[in-house]
Amino acid sequence: MAASSLQVHFRFPFVSASARKSEVCAPVNVQRSVILRLVGVNLFFGDACNALVALPLQEMKEPNALRNLDYDHDLRIQDIIEGRGKEAHEGETVEFNYVCRRSNGYFVHSTVNQFTGESSPVTLTLDDTQMIRGLKNVLVGMKVGGKRRALVPPSLGYLKETLQPLPDEFGPRRSLLSHANEPLVFEVQLLKVI
Repeated sequence: MAASSLQVHFRFPFVSASARKSEVCAPVNVQRSVILRLVGVNLFFGDACNALVALPLQEMKEPNALRNLDYDHDLRIQDIIEGRGKEAHEGETVEFNYVCRRSNGYFVHSTVNQFTGESSPVTLTLDDTQMIRGLKNVLVGMKVGGKRRALVPPSLGYLKETLQPLPDEFGPRRSLLSHANEPLVFEVQLLKVI
């Protein structure tokens, strides 16, 4: 691979006016790394600067573990970890942990305490009468040990205030229900199929 170079015009201020008229200012091909060293980029990045300048950027590929699943009503599901245990089916009772955030990333509620790591998993039956439909669609087909992230639209979210999962505490419950008309992001980890 040939090193990339830039064409630079140098003007020398110490050259006399008569010499300037005779085209002392000629183009010179110079490598990018030399220019960057002259301007001091190498002081901040060290020898890593040479690698950044010389190598072309390679295309990034998605890891094999991530798969996007699209369902009706704009529900977006992403498999983060594919489980290896028993698969959850509609009508079964499951135990799971979740983290709920607003679509802009603000935290709403979690069953896992972020400071102590203690979890208080939720146990629900996979049906439309007890839990929000978007979360049911996320859990159906998951295997124990799996983890998914989902963007749940309002049409599949908290249409009624009695749908689960709801936090027991007043503050998180109020925050969750006040944002029921916007998409919510759930990260769900399936622990058991009962």
